[in-house]
Amino acid sequence: MSGRRFLFLQGPISPFFAEVAAGLRALGHGCWRINLCLGDRLFWRGPGAVDYRGRLGDWPAFVDAFYARHGITDLVLLGEQRPYHKAAIAAARARGIAVTVTDFGYLRPDWVVLERDGMGAESRFPRDPAAIRALAALCPPPDLAEHHRDSFATQARWDVLFHLASLLPWPFPHYESFLLHPPIPAYLGTALRLVLRRRETRRAAEVLAAAAAGGGPLFLFAMQMETDYSIRAYSRFPDMDSAIAETVASFARHAPPEARLLVKVHPLDPGLKAWARRVRRIATAHGVAGRVDYMGGALPMEPAIAACRGVVTVNSTVGVKSILMGRATLPLGEAIYAAPGIAWGGGLDRFWIEAPPPDPDLAADFIRAVAACLHVRGCYYTRPGLDVAVAGTVRRLHLDLLNAPLPAG
Repeated sequence: MSGRRFLFLQGPISPFFAEVAAGLRALGHGCWRINLCLGDRLFWRGPGAVDYRGRLGDWPAFVDAFYARHGITDLVLLGEQRPYHKAAIAAARARGIAVTVTDFGYLRPDWVVLERDGMGAESRFPRDPAAIRALAALCPPPDLAEHHRDSFATQARWDVLFHLASLLPWPFPHYESFLLHPPIPAYLGTALRLVLRRRETRRAAEVLAAAAAGGGPLFLFAMQMETDYSIRAYSRFPDMDSAIAETVASFARHAPPEARLLVKVHPLDPGLKAWARRVRRIATAHGVAGRVDYMGGALPMEPAIAACRGVVTVNSTVGVKSILMGRATLPLGEAIYAAPGIAWGGGLDRFWIEAPPPDPDLAADFIRAVAACLHVRGCYYTRPGLDVAVAGTVRRLHLDLLNAPLPAG
């Protein structure tokens, strides 16, 4: 399977792509990179790099000509919905070029997705229970124990370096960032949240304990990052406020009167919105201020999920954890786990009373197939997890074996 020609665009803010390319070159493949900003250049080591300094409007013609000139057979990137990437994928598909997308795993913490075409709504993974069972029958049982611990400090340091460097007008004067918020306010907000994290986490634990002691059924709404393209592209919600408001309104109308709803913030939310105040205002508007609790900080998801009867999210990977833990799960967006028997598909209003836990056998088959077909082990920001992720990715790309279980050995 040697002799293919890979083009890498933006990936994890990490040496991951550069090291994958080095591994592929060692196996006889050609590898190229187009840098779109100074941050891209900082995280690429090796030959084959070209800088694109033009405008976004001229990008589709540039990348299409690059494909033709270098005989590209494979496109590899993170974030298939970023504007530059959408145009590159459209041109690649027109030429029959295979597209590979990576990101943090659907499974956490030390898994990396490697998927053909895209994630979420773009994923080729089946939603039909019979197809999931048939695929799982071909897969080995997953090892869900944590083997590698990633480094938040390294991730934060590299993220700041990438985005602040990319603000400079030289040498990429026309680069248009995919970020929703300007990086400096987001970093300042994140820094403040980190300062307050211990206090907020302690308070969240107290909220959870008090809610659980009340004796009524608990439900969890797991927030996501508004900057995430799983919200921006793979849901009908323009922001998290809209998703929270829809959920609280339904809870107020249809949940049992003794039930409580916990709204848990994403641990990496930049804090640019005062979520505690917003959640309180939404709950008050729907007459359930005394039954809706906000949880800030970085309380682990497991105790919150374990205390609850059901979990509502847009399409967060928290839904996968909820399914693993046997809780009724409702994705409001286009999630990979939105399959009958795994997630509730009967609508939000009926969820509070009628939603059963996932079918345990089907859920186990889902996890088995997702782990074997869409993932490699490892992480992006610390070794040896980075080495493991690079080796697994090189093997899959070399064998051209995505969305299917790898052979043993």
